[in-house]
Amino acid sequence: MNEEIDRRLREAAEAHRPDRARMLARVERGMAGPAVRHRARPFARSGTRIALAGLAAGGILTTGGLAVAAIVATPPLSPIVTTPATPSPPVSSPHPTSARPTSVAPPPATTPGSARPTPSAGSPSPTADGSRNGPLRSAGSVDSRSNAYWTQSTLALTTTQPLTSLTVEIRIVQTGGTKSTGTWQTLPNDDFTVTVQEAGGALVYRWVLKPGLTVPTGSHEFAAQFNNGTGARTAAGDGYRVDAQGSGGSAAVRGGFVPNR
Repeated sequence: MNEEIDRRLREAAEAHRPDRARMLARVERGMAGPAVRHRARPFARSGTRIALAGLAAGGILTTGGLAVAAIVATPPLSPIVTTPATPSPPVSSPHPTSARPTSVAPPPATTPGSARPTPSAGSPSPTADGSRNGPLRSAGSVDSRSNAYWTQSTLALTTTQPLTSLTVEIRIVQTGGTKSTGTWQTLPNDDFTVTVQEAGGALVYRWVLKPGLTVPTGSHEFAAQFNNGTGARTAAGDGYRVDAQGSGGSAAVRGGFVPNR
């Protein structure tokens, strides 16, 4: 019987959610209120006070027990765990931007008195009879960077055999005020003696291979640069001549210069 009562009390305590603050306030108000005086025998007044005190104590104990039960029955709060946000990986574009191609600047135009420019790619076509002889092949052209004030005449020479002797001569007709501004060749400078002089109404550019040296097999270039002077000028009267000696004997070629556009 007692066990059954205890069990029901526990179940009621677990199911009950008392307003503790409200109950304590009611008890305090009841205990603090003015007592009603009745004319009764001393024993009756004492008995009434004892009964009220017992009820108040029982209420406090019951409230405390219920509060304890509620606290015990309430599950503890779970700690809040903060998870750092994981940064999203960058999204790659399905079509990556292609690298911008590097632009290739055209070769700078050669100006009068400038240093030797880079030789033009390719060899110009032969321009006159006599441009082939033995191991030698030759062609003369006016460089495309030439203008109304300045000209470069280029000789392309190819040999299929090593040359032990070589003389290259370019003649530029003097039209009045024509003046040399320089020379260059693809072979080493120290291998040649180079001269420029005016003779017979023309500027004569001459390259002479130094003794004991050899011109290797392959293609080589020789260029004469000059100011045009006064008046319009053409390359109609200009020309070149090459004399060489190799293991197969001597050979010579000649020709003129045509625009290379």
